[in-house]
Amino acid sequence: MNIDIHSQGFPLTSALADHAKRRLRFVLTRHSDRIQRVVVRIGDENGPRGGVDKFCRIQVHLLDAPVAVIDELGADLYTVIDRAADRVGRVVVKHLDRSRIDRRPGRADAHLIAPEELAPTPHPAHPEGERA
Repeated sequence: MNIDIHSQGFPLTSALADHAKRRLRFVLTRHSDRIQRVVVRIGDENGPRGGVDKFCRIQVHLLDAPVAVIDELGADLYTVIDRAADRVGRVVVKHLDRSRIDRRPGRADAHLIAPEELAPTPHPAHPEGERA
């Protein structure tokens, strides 16, 4: 899984980048075969003035599904990354579930037909309950 991390307003430390990558791999590994790339933007809008101005924006570019985007804001950057990663994990699952439901059977994804749709129908000459 390709994870690109960019910082705005401060230099990106290796500890912060490692934390973000570790959290994202934890929540996204299950679906990594459906993920093209992940782009993370973290920053501090007010710089040294402080306040609730740390942000994390995560974009997950999925195969055959819309891009999942999460924005999170808070006072502590590590907490903001944790919350954003948790949320993006849930959003990715929703996007992938929706894309699977929206597909039409008949192509390579015919395995998505519900099992009850594959059950044999009774022959008109032999209704259920009667034996020939």
